[in-house]
Amino acid sequence: MEHYTTLASLLLPRAWVTIGSFDGVHRGHQQLLRDFVAEARRYHAPAVVVTFYPHPVEVLGHRRDPFYLSTPEEKATLIAALGADVLITHPFDREVAQRSASDFMADLSAHLGLKRLWVGYDFALGRNREGDIPTLRRLGERLGYTVHVVEAYRLDGEIVSSSRIRRALAEGDVTLAARMLGRHYAVPGEVVRGDGRGRTIGFPTANLAVWPKRMLPAAGVYACFAEVEDDGRYAAVANIGVRPTFERQPVAPRVEAHLLDFRGDLYGRRLRLHFVARLRPERRFPSPQALAEQIARDIAAARRLLRRATPVLE
Repeated sequence: MEHYTTLASLLLPRAWVTIGSFDGVHRGHQQLLRDFVAEARRYHAPAVVVTFYPHPVEVLGHRRDPFYLSTPEEKATLIAALGADVLITHPFDREVAQRSASDFMADLSAHLGLKRLWVGYDFALGRNREGDIPTLRRLGERLGYTVHVVEAYRLDGEIVSSSRIRRALAEGDVTLAARMLGRHYAVPGEVVRGDGRGRTIGFPTANLAVWPKRMLPAAGVYACFAEVEDDGRYAAVANIGVRPTFERQPVAPRVEAHLLDFRGDLYGRRLRLHFVARLRPERRFPSPQALAEQIARDIAAARRLLRRATPVLE
């Protein structure tokens, strides 16, 4: 797959195009993209995916908290795996937000030779979301493309969406999030030095420096798989939170993971935590010894859970 961050250098013939945020590339996105690519192949047309970074809700000030389910690089990897020929991660700023739908679609037509546009059932683009589906169809009559609308993807009767996944994560329900994603929710980062308190109670932890815009599951203790760069995958128990047993003053949430059966130095290495199940909320313990006893119980529970876990959920 070719990946571009601008339309300027592109000149394609008769492309099929789909546009969306695709944050997290969840099961609804996956179904749309698989079908879209298959149909483009039938007509020997390039399958082009257009997405945006930053996310429009960040630029327009609707969200300030960490909410991204994927980095632009992760999103590109997932979209490439679904067979797209070209990905355009279009920069989004206030100037782009003020562009009319007519101007934006004219640009796409000029650079991509747009012939077929695939969009979700609730899609709209352009200034004040003026480019809704009826408007896009009218523009297509003038610019020479047709519009195909994809219906919502449902799980247990409810629509799968990035917003719904965020709500599940905010409640610590990583199991539901995984079912909607089709894989365990994962958070990557670099292992950095902490204060070493885990080691003093017998459970050394890897402290993860995470992209500040990345959404974390709710505070608590989780059974995870830890994927270590250039090494392999380990069962792990991860804690997200403020470590109330040790911290008396407010601190920023931390991500720490104890890798089971791992021996070695992780400092400076990349690690990706795949969240399988929430074991319990974070809470204060009366002493480090009481905390250590609970961690031992958490580890036993995580081992049982992870023996049955699979990377992709049905």
